[in-house]
Amino acid sequence: MDDGRARSRVRVPGGMADRAREHAAAGLPPAVPRDAATVILVRPGAGGGGVEVFLLRRTEALEFAPGAYVFPGGSVDERDAGPAIADAGWVGPAPAEIGRLLGISAGRARALVCAAVRETFEESGVLLAGPAPAELVADSVVPVEDRQHLLNGSLSLGGLLSRHGLALRADLLTPWARWITPEISPRRFDTWFFAAALPPGQLAVLPSGRLGGSSPPRGVWGDGSPQEQGGSGGDRSPRGDTESDSGTWWRPAAALEAARAGEITLLPPTAVTLAELAGYQDIAGVLAERRVITPLIPTVVVEDGRTWLVMPQAVEYPL
Repeated sequence: MDDGRARSRVRVPGGMADRAREHAAAGLPPAVPRDAATVILVRPGAGGGGVEVFLLRRTEALEFAPGAYVFPGGSVDERDAGPAIADAGWVGPAPAEIGRLLGISAGRARALVCAAVRETFEESGVLLAGPAPAELVADSVVPVEDRQHLLNGSLSLGGLLSRHGLALRADLLTPWARWITPEISPRRFDTWFFAAALPPGQLAVLPSGRLGGSSPPRGVWGDGSPQEQGGSGGDRSPRGDTESDSGTWWRPAAALEAARAGEITLLPPTAVTLAELAGYQDIAGVLAERRVITPLIPTVVVEDGRTWLVMPQAVEYPL
């Protein structure tokens, strides 16, 4: 229910605004959103205190949001809900329990968790799995070739885990938010955000094998610079590469400040999530959250020839 308060909004860029107006003028019904999952990888902040988050930079060649910094993630694959995951092993809350928390079916919850784990491994090399309930996988366990096979679709997540005697660690994922693309968009996603800590001993590495470097420090950040190294949607090149060309570990407040300065581009759900994370002093606080997950659906309005993306009620846009 609208309580009368002003809602945050952001100007829609020209090309995207034109597509939205064309879609509305055609009188087309809203596209059915495709399920997707995004993982907010966090680690302790450099220099002590706070957290850092891992953001991927989308390539300039993409049609949607080129150059934007996003969390690892992507669309649910039909094999994410397959029986191979059950054969490989599952540690943590059962799909039915996760489904109750999210208000969805067990099968849908299983597919979302599997997509979250698969996409995070594909895009960052971080694998939320282990050989036993109390153990996590080491970087060297899964060969680079198997990651490429996962990327090009010749190997499923369940097949990869079974091949290496690993179980999926659903207990490492903390449900965070649910964002749905505006109804006026021709391509829509129903994206579930999960938070997870970077497992000890693992490094975030792009499919090309590049490790994260360091971003230039800026005086406004004060307490340490991020280290270089999310995305949602289904963009893939013919070679099976992900849609990202680099990635960075950022303090949430630093990423927001860089966006305000025009140095990086953040999509609204990413910016809102970073603002939420900026207030946490450690990873434990992030992972201890038990948030009520409700759909957040921005709307698009046109006023005086300008197109605006209006945030859901009670969501404050930080940029």
